[in-house]
Amino acid sequence: MAGQIWVFEALKEISKRLPFQLKGIDSDNRTEFINNHLYTYCNERDIKFTRVRPYRKNDNCFVEQKNFVAVRTYCGYYRYDTKDRLDVLNDLYSQLRLYLNNFHPSMKLLSKTRSGSKIIKKYDTPKTPYKRILNSGCINEKQKQKLILIYKDLNPFQLKRKIDKLQDKLFRMAYLRKHGRPFDGKKIS
Repeated sequence: MAGQIWVFEALKEISKRLPFQLKGIDSDNRTEFINNHLYTYCNERDIKFTRVRPYRKNDNCFVEQKNFVAVRTYCGYYRYDTKDRLDVLNDLYSQLRLYLNNFHPSMKLLSKTRSGSKIIKKYDTPKTPYKRILNSGCINEKQKQKLILIYKDLNPFQLKRKIDKLQDKLFRMAYLRKHGRPFDGKKIS
């Protein structure tokens, strides 16, 4: 039940921060996502709610790929299921969203063609999500200016230091839970 509440609260917070209207949610089949609170929330706001087919994780491969890049790489595979761990995790995510959205470019697949047995993929120029949204035409001038002000105040090195500290704190909490003793000083991985 706590997972449902945490996911629902996180979704409301994300919706507030988006520079555009949330149009859809594509979730997995876990009870944190498939529940009446979230379904009602989506219906009231005309948000399209879809889910993957049970036992077909490849249905959601692009989201799962981002899970690795944006979640597992920074948070590991530990279970963070208490309020104090959730607080640290939320602090970490608040820094990660700024860091990844503003300073980590990615490429989008433009086309994929088959030539015999060879598949030829063409990608666009790497851009950060920040640059993509500014150039998209999906946001108004006021929203653009707000994003530009946020970007100008950011320092990627300072963000990375904050992320590293929060990761260390989170991993130490996980280590304590798993081993029943505080971390002994060797590098945590």
